[in-house]
Amino acid sequence: MPRKAATARGRTLGAELRLLRKHLGLSTRAAAERIGWTAATLNRTENGLRVATAEEVAAVLGAYGVVSGERERLLALARDAEMPGWWEPGDSIYPTPLKALIGFEAQAVRITNVEISLVPGLLQIPEYARAIMAASGIPPLEIETRVATRMGRQAILSRPQPPKLLALIDEAALRRPVGGRHTVIEQLRHLQRQVRRPNIEVRVIPLEVGAHPALAGPFTILEFDRANTLVYQSSKRASIFVDAVSEVAEFVACVDTLKAASLPPDRSNALIAKIIAFYGS
Repeated sequence: MPRKAATARGRTLGAELRLLRKHLGLSTRAAAERIGWTAATLNRTENGLRVATAEEVAAVLGAYGVVSGERERLLALARDAEMPGWWEPGDSIYPTPLKALIGFEAQAVRITNVEISLVPGLLQIPEYARAIMAASGIPPLEIETRVATRMGRQAILSRPQPPKLLALIDEAALRRPVGGRHTVIEQLRHLQRQVRRPNIEVRVIPLEVGAHPALAGPFTILEFDRANTLVYQSSKRASIFVDAVSEVAEFVACVDTLKAASLPPDRSNALIAKIIAFYGS
């Protein structure tokens, strides 16, 4: 009974089902026999590699003896997991990895963006994003749709329970005059406003540091309440997610190194102000 690859909500559902099984002390094989599935199907469902229908989840919950409010909560999550997100309007212009990233951002409790040449997408203003897209050769008719999507992604930062965002940005990215003098000033002022929020922290990696691990390429770490941490890497040719524990640990260690090399928030903000003054002179 293979189904489409899981959405972010499907991955969250899988993590919930795995917790239920472990709480009962059941092995994957024993639980699968109880449900009437193969162990491989249950394993793929728990790991977010397939989306279970609401009917299938009901069967799992029945086999596990889950009743009342918890049953209704998980069935509602199952129904939601089958629905497309606001970024998936049928024949979308967005590549599958980007759609997955948007979904994972919406589920994450903590996001760490490491950028070396640009301001992170979650902190960009429309004019800045538009300039990047135009320079990347995106057709003009698509640019406004893509800009709207990028701005829509940022809504997670102002919801009632927003994720914590740590942005580690190379100083070179802040000095790059993307979109011209006016746009870069407005972008930097936007960063200053955003860091006033308790859930957002921006740290600048100063040029004087020289070489550092992030020069190998930007990446995003997404942490969740009940699912394993993911790392997202993107380039012009390919985008990938990394979830192997050992590999994720390497990126986490890289962040620790970068935090030690970066300026603390107050000094980062002072450097941003200095760059604004430079462009405003």
